Amino acid sequence: MDLRTPFTVLDGGLSTVLERQGFDLRHPLWTARLLTDDREALVAAHLAYLEAGAEIVISASYQASAEGLRRDGLSAEEAEAVLRATTELAQEAVRRSGHAALVAASVGPYGATRADGSEYRGEYDVDHAQLRDFHRARLAPLLQPGPDLLAIETIPTAFEARAIAEAVGDAGAPPSWLAFVCRDGATTAGGDRIEDAVRAAADVPGILAVGVNCTSPVHIGELLERAATVTDLPLIAYANGGQHWNAVDGQWEGAHVPADDPALVERWLAAGARIVGGCCGVGPDEIAGLRSRRDALDGGRRRG
Repeated sequence: MDLRTPFTVLDGGLSTVLERQGFDLRHPLWTARLLTDDREALVAAHLAYLEAGAEIVISASYQASAEGLRRDGLSAEEAEAVLRATTELAQEAVRRSGHAALVAASVGPYGATRADGSEYRGEYDVDHAQLRDFHRARLAPLLQPGPDLLAIETIPTAFEARAIAEAVGDAGAPPSWLAFVCRDGATTAGGDRIEDAVRAAADVPGILAVGVNCTSPVHIGELLERAATVTDLPLIAYANGGQHWNAVDGQWEGAHVPADDPALVERWLAAGARIVGGCCGVGPDEIAGLRSRRDALDGGRRRG
């Protein structure tokens, strides 16, 4: 994949669009619940970002797993078909848009499938082999439709990054990025120094970029600057809306911070960010703002 100069525009929070449309996502499957309830709503959400100027859209598989889908009443065969559909629906949105965009299959952390907020703590009672095998089993149906990329995202620890690296190495996956969720400007949600986490991420086979997601925009500049001291890989940044997740009440809390703030984005680019977008709480308007900024820096040329 050739990264656009000065940066490639990623989409924003899929849940953000869906919640604004009135969908209640307080469910163990989160956005993936619509894979059985309203697939057209997912296509429309992807399209909203493509029309805003996103050049990469991420599938709705973040919180989906075969185990979770079976707990929701699906058979093993139905669960695999649903996981495949996450990539297929994003691909359908790209086809309908007519834009030259890429599809990244979301590979969320183990904790996301527990729907208890544990990905924001990195506290799992599993070992390396269990984590590796969980991600290995999940990758197969996600990869079957042929996504362009893997979005390994919201990873809280270097420990899980190493398990995913092994699983990806077994899967024959397309190019991947790995983004960590962080608690402040220096450490991941699980307490690792970002420098140590980035070193672990760099071992993922076919790694395209490393960086940070679902983290307040105010922390990302320092995190990327620290990451750049230990890797020459392009960096990726897709901030949340600056809020924190209340897993008990199932909602984001706190003041919103724009993910397209020019001063913040300039710092990210200076640190080496080459893929920039948004996460939870960041909608199409902010992605459009990022696209406008990129096009202005690129001499006003807008790609299909």
